[in-house]
Amino acid sequence: MKVTDAIIKCLEKEKIDTIFGYPGGAVLPFYESLRNSDINHILVRNEQSAAHSASGYARASGKVGVCIATSGPGATNLITGIATAYMDSIPIVILTGQVNSTSIGKDVFQEADILGATEPFTKHNYLVKNSKDIPKILKEAFHIASTGRPGPVLIDIPLDIQKQDIKFKYPKDVNIIGYKPTYQGHKGQIKKALSKLKESKKPLICVGGGIICAKASKELQNFSQKAKIPVVHTLMGIGALATNSPYYVGMVGSHGHNHSNNVVMEADLLMIIGARVADRATAGFNLIEEKTAIIHIDIDPAEIGKNLSTTIPVVGDAKNILKELIKEITPLDTDEWIGKINTLKEKKNKEISCFNNFVNPKNALKLLSKLTSENTIITADVGQNQIWAARNFEIKENRKYLTSGGLGTMGYSLPAAIGAKLASPQKKVISVIGDGGLQMLLSELGTLSENKLNIIILLFNNNRLGMVKELQDFHYGKNKNYAVKFELNPDFVKIAEAYGLEAKKISSDKDFEKAIKNSLKNNRGCLLECIIEPNFNTL
Repeated sequence: MKVTDAIIKCLEKEKIDTIFGYPGGAVLPFYESLRNSDINHILVRNEQSAAHSASGYARASGKVGVCIATSGPGATNLITGIATAYMDSIPIVILTGQVNSTSIGKDVFQEADILGATEPFTKHNYLVKNSKDIPKILKEAFHIASTGRPGPVLIDIPLDIQKQDIKFKYPKDVNIIGYKPTYQGHKGQIKKALSKLKESKKPLICVGGGIICAKASKELQNFSQKAKIPVVHTLMGIGALATNSPYYVGMVGSHGHNHSNNVVMEADLLMIIGARVADRATAGFNLIEEKTAIIHIDIDPAEIGKNLSTTIPVVGDAKNILKELIKEITPLDTDEWIGKINTLKEKKNKEISCFNNFVNPKNALKLLSKLTSENTIITADVGQNQIWAARNFEIKENRKYLTSGGLGTMGYSLPAAIGAKLASPQKKVISVIGDGGLQMLLSELGTLSENKLNIIILLFNNNRLGMVKELQDFHYGKNKNYAVKFELNPDFVKIAEAYGLEAKKISSDKDFEKAIKNSLKNNRGCLLECIIEPNFNTL
């Protein structure tokens, strides 16, 4: 069997039905085998989008996403998408073509050391040197990507190796020396955590994306409800606990809710689960008083105590540890504490004004939240749109919020939405994005249209790099903005229509309501360009 046919067999064994890619000379043998398979190939317009789409597919489906690119510039274009997946712990497997193995290191046409380039932000990567190792490498790659703390794994396959013949046998098991993720929490540490919880008067749970990676939302809900402990979350933790839960508090961090950050400051015990305690996500945590006890639960021991001193570390899978805690925990006396939190939450519900000749993005997202079903997936880009969506669109029931949290990659939203829609065709998928982010990977409108995907693109256009402008205002004073204004933006409506999409420009909340209701009824992709007041900030 040809190596490339064997790769297809491996993908089929892993139940991969869709891959995202861009062909080239160093992957032609693979594409010939792919042509004769039942796997659906999505031709993206830029290799970076292949990685983002694989990420969106993985996050929406709960499976491993797969993308492919040729050697040299094809592989290097993937780098930003790979780093994005790594920072947010998203399981993807990346296949790259490489020049002939005898030519590696000779600077031949389209050669690049993709292993060296991606080593800092992949869980593992491989250069295939022996064709017989292909089944074993593929098996290991999917295992590494999806177990422990998930993440990207890259396999670099030289052109001559792809053309060779091997005897195919897919391994049943994986045994990697030195790779043994801890899934069960240490009994003694769990006992200590329970003891500390029972002493607490103002306990608080802070969750990150690790809860979602561990598929532990149900366990989190059951634990917080049984123990009567309120919950805050980071940006990546959106969706870990439904916003309509009586124990839901809100988002923390530099762009979180003020009441949530205040609650963190007042808690006498903070239980952190599946969060890196990174600077943006948990701004202000360094101000926590020394009297606050910290319980940190994470499957990656390297994250515990890295950014915040920990009283009780517990290494293991969040789902399993929460199950153990649920068995032993009894309701805590937190009625007064929760009452105080609810009072703080009520103060945040202020009237949001309307503008003449502009759409208020907060109003737009609140309306969208009311109109969409409980199966909606929002993919937010990076910048002001990300924060507006995070703070105003409720994530409850089966809704999902997908964004680039760790790396903060502009352009993520549209290709991620494409991947999410292909993974969950029955769900409504909405890409929220700014004019800066859309122009990063604008050509993916073609991928969307070509595949007839019913995705709504909600474009907030203020002719600015709005978040950078906010940062300049904060650090250097207003009226000192530089290199953040687009003097010439394209006609986004005409571009979308040129790609065969419906499109409309909107400049009032009233028109937005009419347009979004029509778009939700339609069964085809569309772009709604919402004109935003240029100086309207996130907070």
